[in-house]
Amino acid sequence: MNVIGYVIAIIILAIIIVFTAKGIKIVPESRVYVIERLGKYSQGLQSGLNFINPFFDRVAKVISLKEQVVDFPPQPVITKDNATMQIDTIVYFQITDPKLYTYGVERPLAAIENLTATTLRNIIGDMTVDQTLTSRDTINTAMRAELDEATDPWGIKVNRVELKSILPPEDIRVAMEKEMKAEREKRANILEAQAKKESAILVAEGNKQAAILNAEAEKETAIKRAEGQAQAILAIQKAQAESLRVLSEADPSQKVLTLKGLEAFQKVADGKATKIIIPTELSGLASLATSFAELNQKVELKKE
Repeated sequence: MNVIGYVIAIIILAIIIVFTAKGIKIVPESRVYVIERLGKYSQGLQSGLNFINPFFDRVAKVISLKEQVVDFPPQPVITKDNATMQIDTIVYFQITDPKLYTYGVERPLAAIENLTATTLRNIIGDMTVDQTLTSRDTINTAMRAELDEATDPWGIKVNRVELKSILPPEDIRVAMEKEMKAEREKRANILEAQAKKESAILVAEGNKQAAILNAEAEKETAIKRAEGQAQAILAIQKAQAESLRVLSEADPSQKVLTLKGLEAFQKVADGKATKIIIPTELSGLASLATSFAELNQKVELKKE
């Protein structure tokens, strides 16, 4: 009897241990366990160690609170000017309410995809092809705002929406490629013309600087030449002044001064077609010259 009692006790203890172990739930970080009790939502277990009733509670769903990225396939949309474009989108969303996400909508990802396609068609339908191709940021912002508002009852927060690619029709793509090629050629021509212009400017600047340097050199040469002539004239003037000073100190006779004056007139009269008017003070100069001539002849006779 005691043996049977021990066996029963061990069995009961094992059952308690098993059910207790089933009631212990360790939830990882950034996860939430949705718990149902008898088929009805009971609670959401947060990260860490949790206990549930192993007889009545069960984990209905495991929800990730991390940001999720969904890349939807291209969707055909029609622009305001009746051009069909293929646009695919990427949606970044995060679950904020596990209960609403679990019970608020069936197949949440499919619902987000359909909502994204509908919102994209509504926005692109009010834009032309050119506006669509040049307004990515505007489209992204508008879609994020509308999707975030629409998915709020599902416990979802849309953080960001990106247009992955925008493919216009074939004829529009060909026209765009031609336009881009023409634009590139235009920019190349502009750059080439700009380079030639800058080169011409540099050459002109070089010629200008060379001319300025030549003019400066000629100017310096002329200044040096003028300074040399001025110094020569000044030296002559100083020599003449010194000569007059010596004569003045020696108290020369009137005849010597007259000869000096004659020498000065002789230098002045060296030029051709030069006429000299001799003042009356030099009227006795002829007799003096005659006397010197006679004296010179006598000296020569004695030498013979």
